[in-house]
Amino acid sequence: MTKQITDQLGDLIKGGTLAVGSLLPSERTLADSLGVARNVVRGSYEYLEKAGIVQREGQKGRRVRSAKSRQSTTTRTRVKKIARKR
Repeated sequence: MTKQITDQLGDLIKGGTLAVGSLLPSERTLADSLGVARNVVRGSYEYLEKAGIVQREGQKGRRVRSAKSRQSTTTRTRVKKIARKR
């Protein structure tokens, strides 16, 4: 279920339905509207954060990141992985 929600959110972001800078619904709101447990939505949001697609802003929630900031995060992640291997 987490993968399905992650894929759907990713498609909405890539398609522009969820624009850069827009707030994602709260975990509770999205879980209630989809009829799933809150931890399922949390897992999806955490995956999107790790992928650099969304950014957590403390109590404000999560926002869609720009493609430019996603690329810099991806580059940093690759550098860290390479450094760990050495």
